[in-house]
Amino acid sequence: MKKTAALLISILALAAFAGADYYVKAKTHADALSAMGQSQPAKDDMQEQWIGTDRFANITPEMSILIDLKKSEAVFINHSSQTYTPASLPLDMAKLLPPQYAQMAALMKMSAAVKPLGTTKKIGSWTCQGYDVTITMMMTVSMTVWASTDVPFDGSLVMDKYMSRVFQGTMMLDEASLAEMKKIKGYWIASETIIDMMGSKMRSTMEVVEISQKNPPAEVFKIPQGYAQSDTLVMMR
Repeated sequence: MKKTAALLISILALAAFAGADYYVKAKTHADALSAMGQSQPAKDDMQEQWIGTDRFANITPEMSILIDLKKSEAVFINHSSQTYTPASLPLDMAKLLPPQYAQMAALMKMSAAVKPLGTTKKIGSWTCQGYDVTITMMMTVSMTVWASTDVPFDGSLVMDKYMSRVFQGTMMLDEASLAEMKKIKGYWIASETIIDMMGSKMRSTMEVVEISQKNPPAEVFKIPQGYAQSDTLVMMR
């Protein structure tokens, strides 16, 4: 369950990134956690994103996700296990999960509700609007999202182009829930996510620190040399 929640946090973080031919860097934080007889210390990381006209890369120290619209393909890269898992778009999460998790897939269907807060906040150089997001399934996910249209690209357009494909497949959202997520206007500049999992709470935050226009290094959209293909996702520790 904890590994599933960790994967969910990675997927949700994708929504924080958008824009053609732009580089986005964000700082992330996860609080210390003790649950189900296991514990993990607090962790601070950086996330990077590269967006092209028809390709997309989200890179973290543990996991990268590549999307190629020309090939209608996504690739999940697990840097800890040095494995990668290709998948056709639209994503079917039930086919990507290992057998021991696949039985849970039917129970993981999620519903989402978005409520505008009606408040503004300055984060970095961006003026943001606040939203409350509630996602329900086997666990409850509560988010506060600060999104901005004060960026040099159309975040809502990229939500339609890339993120809707990811959300519907990995989070198993129906059309009504996807429409709720699209109520968030602009680009996710900052967020706080709290997952209530069997009485324990997993809290993580994200905040964008840089948006710039760059040419991505060639290796960004390549599978690292020596990584082995896996037919199913190797769950993160």
